[in-house]
Amino acid sequence: MAVNDPMGDLITRLRNASNARHDKATMPSSKLKEQLVKVLKSEGFVADYVVHEKKPQNELTVMLKYGPNREPVITGIRRVSKPGLRRYSNVRNLPHVLGGMGVAILTTSKGVMSDAEARKQKLGGELICTVY
Repeated sequence: MAVNDPMGDLITRLRNASNARHDKATMPSSKLKEQLVKVLKSEGFVADYVVHEKKPQNELTVMLKYGPNREPVITGIRRVSKPGLRRYSNVRNLPHVLGGMGVAILTTSKGVMSDAEARKQKLGGELICTVY
């Protein structure tokens, strides 16, 4: 089945798997998806991820992270920039998600990174999603 918004599909799969308390979520892979999941892992929202080499398209498996009482680490994940309405932000207008408790993930000219990393490098870009 063709997906019009692959990043929205990734975000929805992660949200649904987390709410259903699944251990992992599997989806078609792409370089942008791998980079986004890499940022989620570095920020501590997912445990790990693996790319499976398959034909015709590789598969991305994300191992979700939970607290001691099986409460999900990802309590909210929301798509910001959509195919019908792209959202861009310069470094001065990057959002502070939940007063700094969450993370905004964006694509910049230097790759996919968190809002904190973008502020450090003084870069703006397209806001992909917010995670808290």
